[in-house]
Amino acid sequence: MYKLFYFIVAFAMLTSCGKKEKSTEDFSTGTTSGETTEAAATSSTYDPNRGIGKFTTVDLGDKLDVAMAAEGEKIQSVKCSACHKLTDEKLVGPGWKGVTSRQKPEWIMNFITNPDAMIDKDPKLQALLEICLVRMPNQSLNDADARNVLEFMRKNDGVK
Repeated sequence: MYKLFYFIVAFAMLTSCGKKEKSTEDFSTGTTSGETTEAAATSSTYDPNRGIGKFTTVDLGDKLDVAMAAEGEKIQSVKCSACHKLTDEKLVGPGWKGVTSRQKPEWIMNFITNPDAMIDKDPKLQALLEICLVRMPNQSLNDADARNVLEFMRKNDGVK
């Protein structure tokens, strides 16, 4: 029974991985910056507050952007819900409840867009990997999609 479950989860993760898209909007500065470079996305400098990646600052604003959260919810239902519950309960990966109060927005954005380098360097993620036993796959979300997912996470955590 467990073999079937793990096969289904693995199949879902493999089929949900899409083609990597290039972004033209940089949410770290709020400006258009051209195509995302792989070197920027895989910077080896580790910062426990922001992780590894190109996002050094993410301006969230005081209020929830309802339209972005709605787009993020669509992405979550397709790419994330097979492994993550919206509660604090673990499914394959950890639940999302409270993630925006535990992690800075830059860390979340860098993890969503650069999970492999983050898992390799971040001690918190390495500890979670020992519990979950499955690496988060790179879902190849562009910057705008990642920002929409972050906004949905904020909504899930009660930001209005």
